[in-house]
Amino acid sequence: MKMISRDSLLQAIQAQLKRAPVTTILGPRQCGKTTISRVLGKMIPSVFFDLEDTIDFQTLSNTPQLTLQAPSGTVIIDEIQRLPAILPILRVLADSPGNPARFLLLGSSSPELIKGASESLAGRIAFVDMSGFDMEETGPENLHKLWMRGGFPLSYIADNESGSFKWRQDFIRTFLERDIPQLGITIPADALRRFWTMLAHYHGQIWNAAQFGRSIGASEMTARRYLDLLSGAYVVRQLQPWFENSKKRQVKSPKVYIRDSGLMHALLMLEGAQIMNHPKVGASWEGFIIEQIISQIKVPVYFWATHAGAELDLLTFIKGKPVGFEIKLADAPSLTKSMQIAMDDLHLDRLFVIYPGLKRYKLQDNIEVVPAVELIDLCLSLIQ
Repeated sequence: MKMISRDSLLQAIQAQLKRAPVTTILGPRQCGKTTISRVLGKMIPSVFFDLEDTIDFQTLSNTPQLTLQAPSGTVIIDEIQRLPAILPILRVLADSPGNPARFLLLGSSSPELIKGASESLAGRIAFVDMSGFDMEETGPENLHKLWMRGGFPLSYIADNESGSFKWRQDFIRTFLERDIPQLGITIPADALRRFWTMLAHYHGQIWNAAQFGRSIGASEMTARRYLDLLSGAYVVRQLQPWFENSKKRQVKSPKVYIRDSGLMHALLMLEGAQIMNHPKVGASWEGFIIEQIISQIKVPVYFWATHAGAELDLLTFIKGKPVGFEIKLADAPSLTKSMQIAMDDLHLDRLFVIYPGLKRYKLQDNIEVVPAVELIDLCLSLIQ
C-alpha cells in the first residue's frame, strides 16, 4: 500500500513551531504522532527522546536541564505525560535568550497533560490536535473503507477486515489495561469498558448522567467522571449544544459520540460491513461525517435541538455567518420540517445535507444536498 501523506498536518506543526518555543501534539495513542514527528525530524535539525525508552527516561529524569539545553534545532520528546516534572524546566529553557532550541512534545491527550502544560508553559506553548487519518489524507475514493475501519493508521492499512478488527480490539484492551493506569487513574478496566461500550450504544444521543449512572450502578458524578476521562483521551466527543435567544425550550446537554468510527464498530463487536445491518448504522454515519467536517473547518462546532423535536446535526460560524449541516444516510434526502425550522430559528446563511450518494442538488436556494465524496472541496470552499 502506498504511503499516506499527512502534509496538511506537517504544515500545521511547522507553523506552530515557528510561532511558539514549545509545541505539543495531543491525540490518542497510535494515531501517528511518533511517525509524523520522525518524518519532521528528517526535514529539520532535531534530536529525539522517547520516554518509553528506559535510557531516554533515565537521562531526562536525572539531568533534564543539562540534557535539554545542549541541543539546537528542535528537541522532540515523545510520551511527555510519563514525565510531567519536566514541564517547569522547559519553561525556563523557553525563556532563556541563549537557548536556540524549539521543543516539540508528544503525548496521549490526557486532562492532566493539558492542565500541566497550560499552567507551566502559559504564553509559551502552542497545541496541535491530532487524530487518525481523515478523508483528505485517504482520498474520497476510500470513504467507505475509512468509515468501516476508522482512521487509526494500523487499523486502516491492515491487510484485511479481520486484521483491522483484531487491531482495534487489541487497542481497546491496551488502552484500558495499560494507558489509563499510566495516567495515574485507578478505574477498573472492566467497569470503564462497560461504560465505553454503553456510550457506543448511545452514540449520537443526548447525554443523560442519571441514566448512565443507573446503568453502570454508580452515581451521576462517577458517570460524569468516566465521560470526561474518555473525552480527555480523545476517544469520545462531547458535542455541545448551541443556545439561541428563543421562546422555544432548547436542549442543553451535550451529545456523545465515539470519535473514531472503527472503534465504535469494534465496541459493538461489528466486523467489516456488519454495521450496515445494525440499528446504529445511521448514527455511525452521522458521527463519522461530523469528525470529517471538524477535521477540515477547524472552528468551534455545536448541535442544536429543541424539546419539540426540531434539531440540526451540526452548527458552526464561518466568516461570521451561521452555517448548518444535516447528515443523512439516505439515497435521496428531501426537505424536512426540521430543516426549515432550523433555517428560520437560527437564521442560517446556508444548510448542507451530506449523504452517501453521488448527485449534488438543491432543495431550496440556500439548502443543498452534497455527496460525502465532495465534502473536502465543500469545506475548503467555505473557509477560503
